Amino acid sequence: MGEDRALGAPATEGDGAAPGGSGPGRVLVAVYATFALAATARAAVQLSTKFDEAPVAYLLSAFAAVVYVVATVGLVRGGRSGRRMALVAISVELVGVLVIGTFSLADRGAFPDQTVWSVYGQGYFFVPLVLPVLGLLLLRRTAQKSPPPKSPPKSPPSP
Repeated sequence: MGEDRALGAPATEGDGAAPGGSGPGRVLVAVYATFALAATARAAVQLSTKFDEAPVAYLLSAFAAVVYVVATVGLVRGGRSGRRMALVAISVELVGVLVIGTFSLADRGAFPDQTVWSVYGQGYFFVPLVLPVLGLLLLRRTAQKSPPPKSPPKSPPSP
């Protein structure tokens, strides 16, 4: 089992179920995967065709794509490391949406073209603002349901 985990195999129940394994979790993983794909495609096109027009905005779109990919992988993988990966990525996502959203409203000239997180994700119907909140709530809910870690078996007493 230890070797499989090193290769990125899904977590088992004893390891803490994957947050993306339940009904609402699966929907959230699907949305994260869709955003990972959309942000990656958007950033690839922007960076390859018009990087000189708005490099900061396009690099932020690429960063958002990486964050969405990492969050998706963490939610699917589960276990302690997967949950930690998802928690860090989703927390970075929330901070990014709030900071970039606020900055894009305060200084519209700094963003000649929109990013995924501009104006709190207005171009994506504000899903980027709601998604990390739902992700953090899912992680919190599934953490409360996870069984406590198993203690190692006790050794028989020495003769």
